[in-house]
Amino acid sequence: MSELINNSGQRKELLKHMILQLHEGVAPQEIRKRLADLMQKIPYDEVVEVEQELIDEGLPEAEVLRLCDIHTEALEGSIDLSGAKPVPPGHPVDTFQLENRALEAVIKKISELFEKEDNLISSIGVEAYRNNLRALFNSLMDVDKHYRRKENLLFPFLEKYGITGPPTVMWGKHNETRGLLKSAIESLLSPGSANPGLLKNAILLQLQPAVKAVEDMIMKEEEILFPMTMDKLTDENWYEIYRQTNEIGYCLYDPTTEWRPEGILLAETRSAGDNAIHLPSGNLSVEELMSILNTVPFDLTFVDKDDKVKYFTQGKERVFDRNRAILGRDVRMCHPPSSVHVVEQILSDFKSGKSDNAPFWIQMQGKFIHIEYFALRNDEGEYLGTLEVSADLTEKRALGGEQRILSYKK
Repeated sequence: MSELINNSGQRKELLKHMILQLHEGVAPQEIRKRLADLMQKIPYDEVVEVEQELIDEGLPEAEVLRLCDIHTEALEGSIDLSGAKPVPPGHPVDTFQLENRALEAVIKKISELFEKEDNLISSIGVEAYRNNLRALFNSLMDVDKHYRRKENLLFPFLEKYGITGPPTVMWGKHNETRGLLKSAIESLLSPGSANPGLLKNAILLQLQPAVKAVEDMIMKEEEILFPMTMDKLTDENWYEIYRQTNEIGYCLYDPTTEWRPEGILLAETRSAGDNAIHLPSGNLSVEELMSILNTVPFDLTFVDKDDKVKYFTQGKERVFDRNRAILGRDVRMCHPPSSVHVVEQILSDFKSGKSDNAPFWIQMQGKFIHIEYFALRNDEGEYLGTLEVSADLTEKRALGGEQRILSYKK
């Protein structure tokens, strides 16, 4: 028996076998008992490796997602965190964990409202009780920023290390949780929730599952994801995540501790080749940039700070005719005399800081054309020029309903 407990390969095979049994319908309680009897504790990294191996071996990610909650229930309390690295104050994982503590505080208040439902409705009334729940669920919805930071900052680094399955499954659970929270809030906004009986049903069928989904994700993060990422990612990786976190924001918590690992020399990322254009959010070749600009479904024209036309895109379907002869031309000369006064007003207001955008829309040859001018400024607020964005919105304006099935435009 000790071989099964101490041998990593056999332990992972046993864990994989038990997860497959879950998929075949064996009760999670029975699996948990066997885990406790046979292995006592499972190292967190082995849980990730087994999940990745199952997906690599052909178990559909959708199937892993469907039974992810059962896996969590079966493994809860059986995961060994004794080898987990300590998390420095201010580190992105520290922030994630402190956000989890804030989420747990909200969940505790919600649970107390659930427990005292009948007494509170009798004492403060159903409307006040419902408003209290609504406020707390609105706070809980802030978890979206927590999830977005994982999806857009953390998961890309895991993918670079070949860990693709678990992040995909976890992202799916994020979306499920978002949907449950949205449904919970909508149920509390429904006129029917003012009825105590209907509200009780909503709590049972919509609110409690949403709370449990957030709780389960906290467990997955704290016992599996965060320890594993602390092992896999370098301080350079984490500092890149740290620097970009403000762009998405925080969940129910504002960090108070600055974190910068020792010995990190930050160099701007460079791509190979003399033809590279280096930007804060990535690097592009001239060919790639031209293709992007000429593929976006609108026309762009840039007028510099001296009011000279400096650039325009060359997409296949243009809204207005443009040719290279206008480059270097005063933008006033590109408009009919009757509208020059409008151009002058826009430029004047943009330069003075009175305004930053000016939208227009017209009917032209049976098409609905939207035109908007934007003031471009640097980080110090200095005027750099004006960007004209023109788009034919005729087809989009006529859209209705939803399209969730893949369909290519003919």
